[in-house]
Amino acid sequence: MPSGGYRQPSSPAPVSGPGALSKRTDGGPAQPVRVPSGGQYGDRQQLEQLQQAAPVAASPGGDVGTPEVVDPTASLIGFDAPTQQPDVPVTAGATLGDGPGPEALGLPNQPDEDMRRLIAYLPVFEHMANQPGSSKAARNLVRQLKGMA
Repeated sequence: MPSGGYRQPSSPAPVSGPGALSKRTDGGPAQPVRVPSGGQYGDRQQLEQLQQAAPVAASPGGDVGTPEVVDPTASLIGFDAPTQQPDVPVTAGATLGDGPGPEALGLPNQPDEDMRRLIAYLPVFEHMANQPGSSKAARNLVRQLKGMA
């Protein structure tokens, strides 16, 4: 296998001519320009120019057909079907009833986490709550933040 040196281009034009005589040196467009119909005035020409400026490489298999449609309901379990987890109570994951509660998920208590972050802005919220016409919700937020601090 030779390395370096001149290599004969496999494309039709080894060198492009000037101006109106210019030709593509890469073998032409890799795929036909496809532009959807409709749209605003001038959109079609702009989309054609964009596709011609940077053509997409040809796919080895040509155009791809529509993908096979999979029924999303095929994996659902009906209400009348027998349980898939007989040892797990129906109330598992709920705050009340048998089984583990939400703490079994190991997630942080997000509202408390958010409230702790808001404590840094307490002076701003206090100023807002002290303004005339402030809402009860704003004043309650300040009270709740002060209770956590």
